[in-house]
Amino acid sequence: MWIYEKKLEYPVRVDGPNPKLAKAIITQYGGPDGELGASLRYLTQRYTMPLPQAKALLTDIGTEELAHMEIVATIVFNLIKDASIEQIKAEGMEGYYADHDRGIYFVNGDGVPWTAAYIQSKGDPITDIYENMAAEQKARSTYEWLINLSDDPGATDTLKFLRSREVVHFQRFGEMLNQLYEYYQSKKFY
Repeated sequence: MWIYEKKLEYPVRVDGPNPKLAKAIITQYGGPDGELGASLRYLTQRYTMPLPQAKALLTDIGTEELAHMEIVATIVFNLIKDASIEQIKAEGMEGYYADHDRGIYFVNGDGVPWTAAYIQSKGDPITDIYENMAAEQKARSTYEWLINLSDDPGATDTLKFLRSREVVHFQRFGEMLNQLYEYYQSKKFY
């Protein structure tokens, strides 16, 4: 179904160890508005979409969110891979380190593990697209706040790219919402 290209969608550069920033950014890996939840949400919702274009859109964006997960994981790993134990402890990551060393795990910025409760698949295409638009806006906001927190120019650049993709996804979902309304109006459902 997919062809995997063995490179990141966008290059990741960081200036050096920064566990404090890694601890914040990891929320976009396994937090409530992160990339794992987005990818699973869209790849699940596509089954109940009545239009082939809607199924395709959810497949495309869901797949791109998987690529974003890879980007976020790369940022986080690069920020912690060369961090000393003293740096890790100074930033309050000793619990994370004890459980995962420098491995990447699905948690939010406070270390709370990912849960399926973060995602929704109602089964009503209109409701699900509205949910997705809200999810994209929440992710955009989170990236904006991470940019505000970042003191690493390379990480900031990548975060800006990810934020811009959330805007594009929001726009595509808005276009699909209009197509769904037209479809249902022709069927006299709405």
